Amino acid sequence: MGMPPPISPRAMGWCTIKSMRFPRIIRLDDSDSRVYEKLAVPGEWAVPGSFVFIDVDPDSLNSRQQQAFRHGFLGTSSFGWGTLVMVDEISDQEYEEVVAVLAAHFMRYHGAPDRETALNAAREEAVFAASLCDHDINTLLVMDRKVEDASIVESFRVASPPDSIDHSAVKVWAMEEDR
Repeated sequence: MGMPPPISPRAMGWCTIKSMRFPRIIRLDDSDSRVYEKLAVPGEWAVPGSFVFIDVDPDSLNSRQQQAFRHGFLGTSSFGWGTLVMVDEISDQEYEEVVAVLAAHFMRYHGAPDRETALNAAREEAVFAASLCDHDINTLLVMDRKVEDASIVESFRVASPPDSIDHSAVKVWAMEEDR
């Protein structure tokens, strides 16, 4: 007897009738290209992706892989990593595509024994990702991940700009006299 599929985010109340929210990769600068081995594509849907590290000793990872472990969201098209996601609206069709792609990935790369098991795992990951998005559209989220008591522990927070910036103190360039 198989496990029942996880309930959808819409049924759990994490989205309204007119919109479901889901994390989307965003890149504000090129720092991810210096940090990760494989980059997520800006605009693609993302999940936390901790399942990638289930059977991995983080101390055995190279520095770029450690960065993915500590701070990376997993893009669901490229299966690359990104540091920031923003909350965005996702259609039911896009959501189901994310689940299908994740299920195929679980079967191909993570040893899911059959399609039903892979779909259940993919739905669980997608439901969790959607649950993070109980924020306004365009809210930026960051993650910290670590091992604690032999378990992977994730924490998520909203990335906020400073309350105020003293624009007069910011120097973009300066004029110098010729010598």
